[in-house]
Amino acid sequence: MQPVAVVTGASSGIGAASAVRLAGAGYQVILAARRADRIEALARRIRADGGQADPALLDVTDPDAVQAFAGDLDRCDVLVNNAGGAFGADTVADSDPADWQAMYDVNVLGTLQVTQALLPRLIASGAGTIVIMGSTAGLISYEGGGGYVAAKHAEHAIAETLRLELYDQPVRIIEIAPGMVRTDEFAVNRYRGDASQAAAVYAGVAEPLTADDVADTVAWAVTRPAHVNVDLLVLRPRAQAAQHKVYRENT
Repeated sequence: MQPVAVVTGASSGIGAASAVRLAGAGYQVILAARRADRIEALARRIRADGGQADPALLDVTDPDAVQAFAGDLDRCDVLVNNAGGAFGADTVADSDPADWQAMYDVNVLGTLQVTQALLPRLIASGAGTIVIMGSTAGLISYEGGGGYVAAKHAEHAIAETLRLELYDQPVRIIEIAPGMVRTDEFAVNRYRGDASQAAAVYAGVAEPLTADDVADTVAWAVTRPAHVNVDLLVLRPRAQAAQHKVYRENT
């Protein structure tokens, strides 16, 4: 029987790219996201390329919706907890608690709720894999990133704790932690639609990571033999030596 991979936040960016990669690796991919038009179009694209994909409307912050989604699945071999996002770039002193709540809800509680709901099926698969899409923000802090940093540190803690708690179960816990990734929406959403501010994040950086670069690592980690666990995979563009040390041309 074809293995099943659930990808949350599959409507764009890293989630969509990961879904394409996993479909290419032979998984039936469940495209879970809030934007029906996006996931339906992606499902058609994957099927046109010979893969198997099914769209599934899902808001990971809605506990009832998550339980209903899980109830409709007969099988789950891989879960990619990718749904997330950053909202605002204010200092801790000036930030809006509502932004922090929104980031916590989608990044942390979303990951928690989907993982809890699908864990029985992942265990039943006999070789389940949970991927948590973290960030270098989950490993180091930076100015203007307090709420996002806090949320991603929490996701990092979930990954580490799950690995300890499930050590005797047939489930791997993989954390992927990208640095500077240029996608169509992430920075624009963070800066509330201000395209010029979003573009400034990548100014002078010749080759930031792409969604497909990150998806490549997701597919690689997932397709290792079942006894091999990639605990934490940190990836950055060559130009980014560290969170604060980025080579920018002509600057």
